[in-house]
Amino acid sequence: METPCFMPVGTRATVTGLTAADLRALGAEIILGNTYHLLLRPGPEAVRALGGIHRFMSWDGPVLTDSGGFQIFSLAGDRSLCEEGASFESYLDRRRHLLSPESSIAMQHALGSDVMMALDVCIDSGAPPSQIRAAMERTHRWALRSLSARADRGQLLFAIVQGGLDPRLRTESARFLSDHPFDGFAIGGVAVGDTRAERRDLVGHAAASLPADRPRYLMGVGTPPDVLEAIGQGVDLFDCVLPTTLAWQGSAFTSTGRVRLTRSEHRLADRPLDAACGCPTCTLHSRAYLHHLVKCREPLGPRLISVHNLAHYQELLRSAREAILSGRYLSFARAKLDAIDRHEHDPSRRPPGRRPAAPSPARPRGLPEASGPRFELVATGTGVLAVRDTAVGEIMHPGLGPGVEPEELYVAQSGLKERLGEAGPPLVLFDVGLGAGSNALAALRAARAAPPGGRGLFLVSFERELGAVELAVSDEGAAALRLASAEVAALRGLAASGVHEEERIRWSLVRGDLPQTLALAPAEADLVFWDPFSPRADPALWSCSAFAALRQRCGPAAALYTYSTATSVRAALLLAGFFVGAGAGSGPKRETTAAATRPSLLSRPLGARWLLRVSRSAAPLPPDAPPDALARLRAHPQFS
Repeated sequence: METPCFMPVGTRATVTGLTAADLRALGAEIILGNTYHLLLRPGPEAVRALGGIHRFMSWDGPVLTDSGGFQIFSLAGDRSLCEEGASFESYLDRRRHLLSPESSIAMQHALGSDVMMALDVCIDSGAPPSQIRAAMERTHRWALRSLSARADRGQLLFAIVQGGLDPRLRTESARFLSDHPFDGFAIGGVAVGDTRAERRDLVGHAAASLPADRPRYLMGVGTPPDVLEAIGQGVDLFDCVLPTTLAWQGSAFTSTGRVRLTRSEHRLADRPLDAACGCPTCTLHSRAYLHHLVKCREPLGPRLISVHNLAHYQELLRSAREAILSGRYLSFARAKLDAIDRHEHDPSRRPPGRRPAAPSPARPRGLPEASGPRFELVATGTGVLAVRDTAVGEIMHPGLGPGVEPEELYVAQSGLKERLGEAGPPLVLFDVGLGAGSNALAALRAARAAPPGGRGLFLVSFERELGAVELAVSDEGAAALRLASAEVAALRGLAASGVHEEERIRWSLVRGDLPQTLALAPAEADLVFWDPFSPRADPALWSCSAFAALRQRCGPAAALYTYSTATSVRAALLLAGFFVGAGAGSGPKRETTAAATRPSLLSRPLGARWLLRVSRSAAPLPPDAPPDALARLRAHPQFS
């Protein structure tokens, strides 16, 4: 392999939509597979019996396998950690598995990868210092156990440096691991709550603390600016799902910035995607054709864009290697970074992070098999039907039902209809907790009723499990919930392709675990409907870290509305940097919660009496609150 090198991500022994021959033609030298996903399906024995991962996927080049640590981190409420390892529930059949350092190495032995990764403890970079240190020290112990478990010296083993955003911990981690005979080192725990500027400083510090004679691998960070900056700091290997994930969303990386082929401006564009690119996509097809394929949801569209995106990355790394050999890397990187930031207009913007694979298409006829017994239709206390998640035990919109509560609690309280009638760019609305789509559909109705010449609506829904939507759009579900045909069609389209568009309305689905997937949002939020399951059922979505991740994706005058009035939830919002107040009542709820990035957006901000009640409360703070949380609350500008 020639380094610096970019590894296309073949999570399930496939780079989505591409063959091994495609990858070879694009110049890829090494690809990445994931232990966690291959452990669940097809399983280690199947891959071993079929000749290992190379023969299994017909790839004759090197393969690096991730240990599964990041996927365990992203499972949030579905896993538990102990010294032995990580216990988690399979998303396929709900069976529990234990992934330990030893079993991770055994799985990677079965796969027959060329480079194995030691199992680590990945943690949000905004976690309290004590938690970051504990995760780092456990990562060190697991790394030594992984080293002891390695049986085949022909497979290289890399250890993973952790330590959050603390440069001293990163140095400590790098020095500890460097004292042991690992074949290379990775910098992990990056792009999990940090900014591009924080990443730049962190990666440089960590790389400088690692041996110069062994490879350095920056895990999961892969926008072109991140890659260019990290190369200059001594990083050799990169991986990221962005080239293929964004391709399936209709976005391409080009020499003149990112291009979104879903936009109507490309409908008649009879020119290549990137005139400076010689890949098959750019030499054979026009932007107009790619736009047509994406709008028609033809799988060929994402495949052709994936070919281009990976060709773009390979050419970027090839040019970087040439610049290094000729002694001009600094000027090369500066020119590239200036061009990227100039074309994308926002040098400080946080790039998207990892995203799970695209959701499977919903089954539009009859009750879907995928929902199984987990989701069911039940009568609420008011006699209307709603969707219940049997695994969590909660009903979606139990107070007034799925049709009325979104209108009162979210649409009316936020003044959405009035805001859509104003002049200006499209209003960006984050719908956190798609559920069965009630809040999003209420927003769509408001946008359809808005007067011509208004702002238009860009709606972004976040969800992990689409079983509720699949039930809602079945024949029985749509009839029981009294969904209009246009609403059913919109939900089916969103579930099938991740995008639904109407005149002056664009609705996108970001599927996966928060807060990581908030980084995938294509724009900053003007308005947020925060409606996941309750803090009792899903505490991770009501934490300081979750709201901090949201705060970084909010515009300068953003407002948030949610049903929970828990003291710990309001404290988490304040600690994340929001101003917080009481929201309007809705049905049986005498009060809800409103938050905003500016105090002037709140009609009833919390005051000194609430602060006094916090100091007396038995459970005033979220579990991930910092040790000095009460002092931080008292010092918040809202209470000065």
